[in-house]
Amino acid sequence: MDIIFKTENCVFSYRVAGILIHNGKVLLQKPTNDTGYAFPGGHVELGETNEETLIREFKEEIGADIKVREIKWVAEIFFPWGNKPCHQICLYFIIELKDEAQIPLDGKFITHEHIEERDFDIEFHWIPLDKVKNIEVYPSNASELMEHINECVKHFVYRED
Repeated sequence: MDIIFKTENCVFSYRVAGILIHNGKVLLQKPTNDTGYAFPGGHVELGETNEETLIREFKEEIGADIKVREIKWVAEIFFPWGNKPCHQICLYFIIELKDEAQIPLDGKFITHEHIEERDFDIEFHWIPLDKVKNIEVYPSNASELMEHINECVKHFVYRED
């Protein structure tokens, strides 16, 4: 069971995401019918560690085995979830591929998801690090955060209107 609590007035969610960098590019995802990118990951299940979640999500979503490295960002995120406000805690970790032959390492590739009774096509794109500032990425401060990726853990609050 995913750690998502829904009440009459709001939603709370606990998510983890992976920052996968390869040859000067970062892997980002977006629904095929959307323009906004995000870091791949998913909701933590009850009784599951952050590391277990990332390993499961990357295997389910793109068929890749990963190694979870260090935590980089701790985010408190506020955004609309349908017609309700959502308060999300998201932890971002540096990850690496265990086997680089499991996924394309350039360009884009598409996978299929089934979430909350709906089917989605998800595009995964390798975006050059210096181009992240030119695209719509969630959270919107991702470009700035990526510039300081080698520094210590960063906490931030992000509010989407």
